[in-house]
Amino acid sequence: MQGIFRAVRSCQETLKAAILQHSQGRGKIFTFGGTASSSPEQLKGLENVTVAEVLMTKGEEKTGSWLWCRTDDAVIDAVKNMAKHNIGSLVVLKPGEEHLAGIITERDYTRKIVAQGRSPIYTTVGEIMTDKQDKLITVTSDTNILQAMQLMTENRIRHVPVIDGKIVGMISIVDVVRAVVHEQSGELKRLNEFIKGDYY
Repeated sequence: MQGIFRAVRSCQETLKAAILQHSQGRGKIFTFGGTASSSPEQLKGLENVTVAEVLMTKGEEKTGSWLWCRTDDAVIDAVKNMAKHNIGSLVVLKPGEEHLAGIITERDYTRKIVAQGRSPIYTTVGEIMTDKQDKLITVTSDTNILQAMQLMTENRIRHVPVIDGKIVGMISIVDVVRAVVHEQSGELKRLNEFIKGDYY
């Protein structure tokens, strides 16, 4: 993942340098929004993509009450919920509250239930979850997508709850990579158009 991160940064810097250098000669640059401008601040780029934008691309059906469970729920119910909705983690809330308690992932289930021979029927989510006080990593909706990727890579995690005072959603490494690929393919297309002269 760090290799992808470095490649993304390198490609961005090359593209911006080429556009800015060209703009000094012709007086115009092509921004990522598709309009001519003379200010480099209008370039979109990954450093301006936020977690909120990634959540919007997932659609409203990807943010609902099925994204979470309670600490006193049976692990089997949480796992069935993940399987039913084809997701790899759930945010864990305290019983009767909307306060974040932790997160449960497929990895928690595999390591703490299957590998230890425990019963998912009689074990509660609170017993195996990654606890908020322990090492739960969260982001806010205004977190930069590159920062989110770096957090996930450095901590070797694949799912991060998005919290703005309350649970807003969940992003996965797949969502982050998809956003990076989308943005980079757009930048490469614009660079190709720039090189061919199709940007006027």
